[in-house]
Amino acid sequence: MKVTILNGALPDDPYTDAVGTVLHDALASVGSVVKSWSLRDDKIAYCLGCFECWTKTPGRCRIDDAGRAVAASFIGSDLTIFLTPITFGGYSSALKKAVDRAICLVSPFFTHIDGEVHHHARYDRYPALLGVGILPAPHPVQEQIFETLIGRNAINLHAPVHGHVVVYRSQEPAAAVAGLYNVLQFSSEASA
Repeated sequence: MKVTILNGALPDDPYTDAVGTVLHDALASVGSVVKSWSLRDDKIAYCLGCFECWTKTPGRCRIDDAGRAVAASFIGSDLTIFLTPITFGGYSSALKKAVDRAICLVSPFFTHIDGEVHHHARYDRYPALLGVGILPAPHPVQEQIFETLIGRNAINLHAPVHGHVVVYRSQEPAAAVAGLYNVLQFSSEASA
């Protein structure tokens, strides 16, 4: 199974990086081919909203930076993982830029999905989506917002299955592996 991890850790966040390493190693240990992106270290510009990726160069952003390679890695995977500190229930700024740039992965045309209007799929197959959020301590409201955000992005990005898990900074990264066993089970279901 091919896995892409989009690590949205911001500078001076060794905890999110440690969780990313644990996640990477756990997935690799079960035979997955894992590509981890440290988004803060990659030059990824903000989406310009020009929509050339829909009209002039379908599926390819006009901005020539790491955002192109991240989108290609995303669509080429069986499972894409959004790893992020949770900020007001949402993604870090580094992850948000990468998610915004993934707009090239859908068509500019619309369809109905469960009674709602969404973009058509551009490709025949999309990866499963898993959100791994990090909070200092339990926070039910932020956790609910994060779960909803992952679910809505899964619809927009045509993920065949999706899930989420929240890890708390009060846990040692190695102890957080216990909470990530559900991630491993999800990943094996995603590849089936």
